This record gives sequence, C-alpha cells and structure tokens, in this order.
Amino acid sequence: MIRIWLLLLAVSSSACAVSVRETPAPVESEPRKTIYLVSHGWHAGIVLRRADIPGNAWPALGGFADAQYLEVGWGDMDYYRTPDPHGGLIVKAALLPTASVLHIVGFNTPVPAYFPYSEIIRIELSSAGFEHLATTLAASFSLDESGNARSLGPGIYGNSRFYLSGESYHLLNTCNVWTARMLRAAGLAITPATAIRVESLMSQARKFGMVVQSGTESTQ
Repeated sequence: MIRIWLLLLAVSSSACAVSVRETPAPVESEPRKTIYLVSHGWHAGIVLRRADIPGNAWPALGGFADAQYLEVGWGDMDYYRTPDPHGGLIVKAALLPTASVLHIVGFNTPVPAYFPYSEIIRIELSSAGFEHLATTLAASFSLDESGNARSLGPGIYGNSRFYLSGESYHLLNTCNVWTARMLRAAGLAITPATAIRVESLMSQARKFGMVVQSGTESTQ
C-alpha cells in the first residue's frame, strides 16, 4: 500500500512539474493584485479582496456584500464541519474519496488583525495571475440548476458559511494540496503533491511572497 501511494505521489509530482501555467509576474507598470496565505496550524486559507474578483467570476454568495476581504478554505465535508472531529473521520478523509466543502469568511479588518495568531504571507500577483486564481477557485463550487452556490449553513468563525464543492477530497487531494493547486493556477511554481502538510505549503509560498506576520499555533 505504501509503495503504491509513493508511486502515485511521484506520478502526481511529475504531472504537476510539467504543467505550470505561464502566468507573467507583475511588472512595475502594471497594477498588482494582493492576496494573502493564512496558516491555521493544520491547513491554510487564501484571502482575496472582494473588490478585485471579476464581476461574474464567482457564483452569488449571500451575506458577504459588505465584506472587504474573503478568506477561502477547502476540505473534507464531514471533517471540516465537525467541531471536534474524531479519529474515524480523520481516517475516512485520508483514505477514501469523500465529498468536500468550501469555507468562505467575510471580514473588514486588516488581515493580520483578523488572524492575530497565524503566519501570514502576502503575495503580489499579476492581473492575469489573479484572474486565473479567481476563476479556478470559482470552478470548485458546486452549483444548483440556477447557477448559484449550494450553501450548507454557517461556518466555524466570524461571518462565514460552508458551500458544497464539486471536487473530491482524498489522499492526493488534501486541503493543503488543493490550496497549492490554487496558487499554482495563479502562476506560482508550487508543487501541490509536496504540499500535503501546511508547513510544506507555507515553505514553498514564502519563496513568492513576504511574511507579514509570524504565527503561533492556531486552532481555526
């Protein structure tokens, strides 16, 4: 089983290595789009300015009309939505393909102030890179017949909600691997297959951004 998993990991790594999107880095004469990568100790969220998201790029998300920032997280449906997940959920999420959710948080305070205990990396993207990120994030939502995101109720902190995702969570597509794929869509040369642990993800992301806040352990 371990040998099979390592083989799949190697194949996945090779596939990612040859498919980096050629998104240009921002240049001095071009407006830059800022995003933030926020570590929560076991996974990381991506924070975008709501005003930067192209008009019709995302499905309608009720309850965030006045938010300046949106944090996006992704993970196994049962594990993410359970306040105190037990060992069985952890094993199921790791070994079996399962349903997944997006966790959206809207807020208006500066990002470091909203996440005072988290490591935060600020990343500057080109306009093209940001658009690729926004559209790739949008593609993770599961939509109803009217094209609306499928809300699953309140999230776990602040002004937040869960939304059904159309992707499956499994051993080679964990929460941190998914986040790495989103950053890769923005043009960053990050290898998702080696970003299973949050520290591996943050270590890669530090090469492309600036650490604006060093974090302590977070339970969010």
